[in-house]
Amino acid sequence: MNQFNDFNLSPLMKKTLAAANFIVPTPVQAGAIPPALEGRDVLATAQTGTGKTLGFLIPMLERLEKTAVKSIQTVVLLPTRELAMQVQATYNKLGASHRSVLVVGGLAERPQLDAIRRGASVLIATPGRLEDFLNRRLLKLDHVRMLVLDEVDRMLDMGFRPAIQRIVSVLPRERQTLCYSATLDKQVEEVVGQYLKQPVRVEIGHVLKPSANVKLRAFEVPVAKKQVLLEHLLQSEEGSFLVFVKTKHGADRVAQKLTRSGWGATRIHGDRTQAQRTAALRSFSQGQHRVLVATDVAARGIDVAHIAHVVNYDLPKVAEDFVHRVGRTGRAQKQGIASTFAAPEEKNDLRHLEKKLSIQMEHFRVKEIVAC
Repeated sequence: MNQFNDFNLSPLMKKTLAAANFIVPTPVQAGAIPPALEGRDVLATAQTGTGKTLGFLIPMLERLEKTAVKSIQTVVLLPTRELAMQVQATYNKLGASHRSVLVVGGLAERPQLDAIRRGASVLIATPGRLEDFLNRRLLKLDHVRMLVLDEVDRMLDMGFRPAIQRIVSVLPRERQTLCYSATLDKQVEEVVGQYLKQPVRVEIGHVLKPSANVKLRAFEVPVAKKQVLLEHLLQSEEGSFLVFVKTKHGADRVAQKLTRSGWGATRIHGDRTQAQRTAALRSFSQGQHRVLVATDVAARGIDVAHIAHVVNYDLPKVAEDFVHRVGRTGRAQKQGIASTFAAPEEKNDLRHLEKKLSIQMEHFRVKEIVAC
């Protein structure tokens, strides 16, 4: 299908999509939307930045238009507050006449509860806060007809599997379930087997391989020279930089050093308040800060257009995290660069990463780069 107009959509939805400038579906949208519109369960795996959000929002909205029940009809579970907020923003962009409510930690719960009582149809939530509301009997999910598990691999990585199980246990058995993931490992397969019924399988590309739009580089660099190399890249290359570090303390340290050197840098990690995290994302996306330093968990919700350069300041723990990190650049057919810093003693780790992902980075030594 070449355009959204080719889908079996209502005239109103076609008009809404056109007004929002959504004309041509991405491959994952083209694969997942038709069976979802038919009421089938769907398991879709694709790299980050391939349009998975619209892949479940369109069937969701079409289903909502066919029901008159004034209660929560759809639950969307996501791993982070930022990602939940971005999904709600996209939902609102489609001009939905059905109210949505954001149920996430880190924000005041009173407005969330008030929105539920006013009659929200769509609940967009992180597992922790939703489970808390359920335990306190502050809402009911008796009429849910659709469950969306978005970025389910990351939710499992973050330890949310017990919470997801308890949430799903209170949902009606007769429902449609859509599962979206960047990777497909044993944990994800177990969840799929437990919650989905004969799902349509949509797989776009190799889920454990970075996008071909991203130029991959590796720098052998002593730990003490990482900051120097980062600043050299900032000076010699254009565009915004998303820098990944291992720890919260490391994120603070790198961002502070960049700021002292005159680079516009901000940071995002789990110890920052929701207001601070939102402000950091906004200033980065609007170009007020050129550099955003982030930890993996916090960065999972980052969906900023046109990030030019991803830097793995610290090596990721697992290959999947490398794919998630690198997937923040080279999106929507644009070109991007991903630079990975590895200390001499991490040579074997870097080699293992390349082997697992079947990739070959362009290798440099820091003395050659800094001297040029």
